Amino acid sequence: MISSTLTGHVAEIVVDHPPVNALPAAGWFELADAVRAAGENAEVRAVVLRAEGRGFNAGVDIKEIQADAGFTALIGANRGCFAAFAAVYDCAVPVIAAVHGFCLGGGIGLAGNADVIVASEDATFGLPEADRGALGAATHLSRLVPQHKARAMMYTSATATAAELHAFGSVLAVVPRAQLRAAALEVAAQIAAKDPAVIRMAKEAFNGIDPWDVKRSYRYEQGYTFELNLSGVSGRLRESFGRGESGGDGSPVTEES
Repeated sequence: MISSTLTGHVAEIVVDHPPVNALPAAGWFELADAVRAAGENAEVRAVVLRAEGRGFNAGVDIKEIQADAGFTALIGANRGCFAAFAAVYDCAVPVIAAVHGFCLGGGIGLAGNADVIVASEDATFGLPEADRGALGAATHLSRLVPQHKARAMMYTSATATAAELHAFGSVLAVVPRAQLRAAALEVAAQIAAKDPAVIRMAKEAFNGIDPWDVKRSYRYEQGYTFELNLSGVSGRLRESFGRGESGGDGSPVTEES
């Protein structure tokens, strides 16, 4: 599900969970562990986070949540997402997200907390939570697009293209899909060539001057997801989506980050 390799001073972490990289709770914790371990390795100076398959990330595995008669799976998914997003944000070295295809829900949490984003021309970003009875990752979407754009995307479940995010300045470069991995590794290599002590301190400094606490903000959002689940709204919308009755952007899976 999650693999990690080290080439020179660049760690490459790859998510590969067919069919659409919608991760179960265990997968989110596994990803968090991999990112955290990379940052703790003194040999690592930059991390590239990417995925194989149809898209970068489609959120959590909704089937795992639907199969649970209680709330254990939901709690696991929420805690797993929180751990993975925090691991990217807190990683001691810069994290470059290489995004292709769909980047939805949990994918927004990962990309939004990354230090640098390189995207392929086919990449799209969105939060279809409103169609799934969930809320979350508006914290991270607001780091990628302007405030009113983020609100419109949340309320309508619309997606934004890589070109749009490049125009906003949140995506560093947009490249053909075949060149995505190389482009991300090139950025990582440029960072890795710098003095590692300076880069690690620069990452810490940037986090220290952030205008809001992304972990506290995201945890606040998660409270509304729990409320929607307890009220029965989430279950009803997930069932409708499973029967193909839901609207939204036509994404291949649901997520509930």
